[in-house]
Amino acid sequence: MLKKYVFFPVLIVTLVLLADIAVYFVYPDVSALKKAHMKETAFMRYREKQWEKEGVDKKINHKWVPLKKISPYLIKAVIIAEDDKFYRHEGFDFTAMQKAFEEDVKKKKFKAGGSTITQQLAKNLFLSPSKTPTRKLKEAILAWRMERALSKKRIVELYLNAAEWGDGIFGIQAASRHYYKKNASALTAEEAARLASVLPNPIRYKPTGKKRYVRARSKMIYRIMVQRGIVIPEYEEVIHAPEETELAQTEGLIGESDTSGLAPLPGEGQDSMASSLGETATTSGPATLSEIENPIDPSTAAGDAGSQPSPESSVGMAGSRVDNIP
Repeated sequence: MLKKYVFFPVLIVTLVLLADIAVYFVYPDVSALKKAHMKETAFMRYREKQWEKEGVDKKINHKWVPLKKISPYLIKAVIIAEDDKFYRHEGFDFTAMQKAFEEDVKKKKFKAGGSTITQQLAKNLFLSPSKTPTRKLKEAILAWRMERALSKKRIVELYLNAAEWGDGIFGIQAASRHYYKKNASALTAEEAARLASVLPNPIRYKPTGKKRYVRARSKMIYRIMVQRGIVIPEYEEVIHAPEETELAQTEGLIGESDTSGLAPLPGEGQDSMASSLGETATTSGPATLSEIENPIDPSTAAGDAGSQPSPESSVGMAGSRVDNIP
């Protein structure tokens, strides 16, 4: 008799939980995201409720920006840092998930790491930051649906506009204006690496901060960008160098046609790009974030970089256009 009293309540609770998870196979309508973008995400509402509970008078800082107006450096840096296999998987990085699970078992905690960009987007748009198996299942269902309904290019655009980069700072345009006083299109490679480095915990870390985690992780991301040819240091030096020649001309120090003091442009009087970057730029295996010796506890990093870069994520130059992203 006692078993019946226990069995039926457990059965009812189980059925309710399964129904709550199953509804995400049909709701919300993720196909609507092909053209429309959400003005407010689940994470934004979560932050507002948190502030209200704490009695804090704050407002969400968010501004939508199309992908073509985001620095290619930022796009590449985020993919390297958060989901290096993005163009090769269909929503899930099973290797990263396995490593995260093994780490959870070792530490006897459920941290639910190893999420791809698509999974993170699903969580940011529709779910909460709670780290429970139920939420993880809902996230997986939504990620699976989004990969079938949306292009990779659209997923990246939505993610960069929904990601949190600080307490109440959502989207790369708001983050760029807040931390660097510039538009997202003007971000440099180093600024992009720093912004990408804080995504695992944007509340604790700031891209402009001096914490060891930010400095070490951003340097690794930048190093990979150089090795893959996304960043050419010599090109960056020329582009961002002060206008010394113009200053000299205005002071009458050199003639207008005298440009001998200028540093040579990339490709002029220099070796090829491959030789300037070293062997790693030309071989078939440029480094990934996971291949570089990481002084940081791996459990603090969101996602796990792949062993080899994909053709899409590996190809990129300083002047590349985001239109080429699939």
